[in-house]
Amino acid sequence: MAENKTKPTSASVDDFIAGIENPRRRADALTALKIYKEVTGLPPVMWGPAIIGFGTLHYAYETGREGICQRPAFRLAKRT
Repeated sequence: MAENKTKPTSASVDDFIAGIENPRRRADALTALKIYKEVTGLPPVMWGPAIIGFGTLHYAYETGREGICQRPAFRLAKRT
């Protein structure tokens, strides 16, 4: 069975956001980060190269496929 490609990493959320070149997108990311932290009460974790997730959810299908995914999350692209 295929393994999930998107997994939690040890990459720094702060460094990722600081690397967003466009000042408006960076400010929006900081605002979203603040809101998600307040609502979830959980620390942010990078999932793959561009997803910031909060907490995990284990899922299992009747087919036997199972894994973990981030609970609430948001994705950012480093576009300018």
